[in-house]
Amino acid sequence: MRKRKTEKAPDPEAVMVRLAGLCARSEQCEADIRKKLLTARIQAADAEKIVERLRADGFINDARFAGSYARDKVRFSAWGRNKVRLGLMAKRIPSEIIDEALASVERKDYIEALLRAAAAKSRTLDLEDFDDRARLYRHLLSRGFESGLASKAVARMRTIARDGMDCQ
Repeated sequence: MRKRKTEKAPDPEAVMVRLAGLCARSEQCEADIRKKLLTARIQAADAEKIVERLRADGFINDARFAGSYARDKVRFSAWGRNKVRLGLMAKRIPSEIIDEALASVERKDYIEALLRAAAAKSRTLDLEDFDDRARLYRHLLSRGFESGLASKAVARMRTIARDGMDCQ
């Protein structure tokens, strides 16, 4: 028979230092930090103290996290506002902060992301075919773009395809 290792309780101070380092490297939201504390089996009272200290020291700021998340998801993942909003809601960010974060996304970056997503998908489609245009439209909706912008992007991609211009 094997002997079981007796796990000692994690040191809250060591966990706090480790989480501070994580927050210094990348933006983290309070919900993610709480999840990590739960995984590390930190007592609820200690977890609350750690979160408060990280917040007081400026390591956790949900508004800063939300702005960074929104800009990065639009710029690098070509997500639309609706998908970004759902992602932030899943991280338990308040709706006022979500609205501010979405407002911080540059319109130019947003339109570029929309056109990039549309161009990537349209390469595999025949945009003269109604079903393929509908497929592109649904794809853009699933990426979180608004229906009006998705319609305009489909029309633009169709024009580009018809005129034989480069999609970018």
